[in-house]
Amino acid sequence: MKGLLKNNLYATLSNGKVFSIIMVLLGFFVVVMDNKIPSLIIGYMLLGMIGFSLNSIASLRKESSTKWSKYKLTAPVKRSAIVQSYFLSLLLWLGVGMIFAGIGVTLSIMLHGFPFNRNTDIFMLFVAGIGISLFMAAIFFPLFYIGGEERNEVFLAISFLCSIGIVMGLTSFVQTLFPARMTTIQVILGGMIILGSALLIFILSCPLTVYVCHKKSY
Repeated sequence: MKGLLKNNLYATLSNGKVFSIIMVLLGFFVVVMDNKIPSLIIGYMLLGMIGFSLNSIASLRKESSTKWSKYKLTAPVKRSAIVQSYFLSLLLWLGVGMIFAGIGVTLSIMLHGFPFNRNTDIFMLFVAGIGISLFMAAIFFPLFYIGGEERNEVFLAISFLCSIGIVMGLTSFVQTLFPARMTTIQVILGGMIILGSALLIFILSCPLTVYVCHKKSY
């Protein structure tokens, strides 16, 4: 598994470095700007979490173009381990995105004060970024093995749009559970419902993807 994770890291590292530089430059701009425009912070946080996750998924296209994804099957590793390494790699890159998002919003608050109306707004931004990333991966990986590597971009777009729709749908569901102005406890509970749903689907997607991978012939 360590070898597979290293391989995934090398596949995503070049794009990850470029995106990290972009995030640092954008972060400097967001931190320096007056945070009376909270949309800048919102965009930066979501971009970090979702962007690094997208970078992890996009690495599969690089493997396909170099035929490494097929050569890997001849190595003494199980297909289940290969699939699991993709899921673990996404979690690692999502963690990197969360670090960038956390540093950016923390520095902005230290310099300019708290820009949001409620203390739970930052929590919900992390919920949205993590939820979209996990749902996107859970949808993409099975589709990738079902539909073929040549449809990578299409499946990635579908997964991204579906993940946004699912998070928005769950948010609407939470709002129907607590129709009045939600308390802090209710907001946190609603966020945990979204996160729990995303994590559950993400976990269930892994054995499903393993099953599809075993059925796929190369």
